[in-house]
Amino acid sequence: MRKIFIFDTTLRDGEQAPGAALSSGQKLEIAFALENLGVDIIEAGFPIASPDDFKAVDLVAASIKKSGVCGLARCIKKDIEAARDSLKKAKKPRIHIFLATSKIHLKYKFKKAESEIIELARKSARLARKYCDDVEFSPEDATRSDRDFLYKVIETAVNEGAKTINIPDTVGYSYPQEIFSLISDIGNNVPNIAKAVIAIHCHNDLGLATANSLSGVLAGVRQVHCTINGIGERAGNASLEELVMALKVRKDVFKDFYTQINTKEIYRASHLVSKLTGFVVPPNKAIVGANAFAHESGIHQDAILKKRITYEIMNPRDVGIARTQLILGKHSGRHALAKRLKELGFRLNEQGINDIFKRFKELADKKKDIFDDDLIALAEEETRTRKKTFELVSIRAVTGTDIVPEATVQIKHKRKISQASSSGDGPVDACYKAIDKITNLRPKLLNYKLDAVTKGKDAQGMVQVQIKLKGVSMAGRGASTDILEASAKAYLDAINKIL
Repeated sequence: MRKIFIFDTTLRDGEQAPGAALSSGQKLEIAFALENLGVDIIEAGFPIASPDDFKAVDLVAASIKKSGVCGLARCIKKDIEAARDSLKKAKKPRIHIFLATSKIHLKYKFKKAESEIIELARKSARLARKYCDDVEFSPEDATRSDRDFLYKVIETAVNEGAKTINIPDTVGYSYPQEIFSLISDIGNNVPNIAKAVIAIHCHNDLGLATANSLSGVLAGVRQVHCTINGIGERAGNASLEELVMALKVRKDVFKDFYTQINTKEIYRASHLVSKLTGFVVPPNKAIVGANAFAHESGIHQDAILKKRITYEIMNPRDVGIARTQLILGKHSGRHALAKRLKELGFRLNEQGINDIFKRFKELADKKKDIFDDDLIALAEEETRTRKKTFELVSIRAVTGTDIVPEATVQIKHKRKISQASSSGDGPVDACYKAIDKITNLRPKLLNYKLDAVTKGKDAQGMVQVQIKLKGVSMAGRGASTDILEASAKAYLDAINKIL
């Protein structure tokens, strides 16, 4: 088995994402999470970039014991010396130097000849190696560089002591087959490459960062640069969680490789980075998104309940998520509904499930999210009102600031539907008076209370009333996304109980 080293650059490249600035204290908090995750090397920052970046690298270097700690530097003396100084307290220090090698960068960024770049690589690698035993060299924009020139630069860096050669797809331009070819060619054309570990650093501009990184592994890469949640410059970097879980799940392809990542800490680290950067994880994000282990389709839910692997290639517990979620919505089936009601403590026969399922579907068409409290309200209403003397069929109301409220109610009683209308002090009062006309009863309303069952604009309202009829005081409850309907249900619930 061959180990794939995980080089996490959340604190450096990840922080370079616009809007993701982290304080040195926040960087340390993430660094501890990365160490707990089992990351091999933590790139803690770019020490020359700012005093706080220097402080962050120094703080992480002094605090992290298990993982290696790395500081980034351009091939400039003051950068390399700043990296050296910031890493003095590190137990396992690494200096990571980089230098652009593509014709585009040489022409528009450096305005230097190839011979000058090779000499700069030589001097910088030698200087970094003087200060640190562990030096990593990156030919920036390698995937757009002339390959023969790239080989020479890499050979030079290795000759001067670079132990890791990182191949950056700096602008996310490449694709998997091209990466495989490039890594293979480096292995075959750089004479001293066996003295170094080949690494890869992929950006996600075309959405191919993880795929490109995995292709690199198959071609000979033994270290992968990545970030938590895939954050980073522009469209981000290869996602640590995607890369690690791909290596773990697809053992048929990556049977000879492993990482030392404790995958059960992935979700915790993802949540922490999201919280501290303010970057919300998209619900459809692989591995750590809210929908990654969630199923709403009735067909999928039924299959998942029979055998999880029908629609899940990973166990959510393997990445630190407690369980699969069967999301109850308009696409859900009876099987998932019955299972959730049972988990909530309701024991219902088939007819009861069928009755609730019908009302559940009606509710799901009205509101986006169905919560447990919604199900409880439906189930309680079903178990309370199995035998209904009076059953609400429909209700309509006209109200406003300059008109007298009026309600029209239809009620089913002994298989006959009756209708009545009435005005009142408000739509609820008008509704109750219309109900009184149909039932020929005149209950006294002692108490009326309205609460939201769940959160959100489309939440169900739960109405609780207390009435007195024929000397008997009784409470009733009703729930609906329509407050007036909930009010009518609660009133009829209390009447039915008394009768």
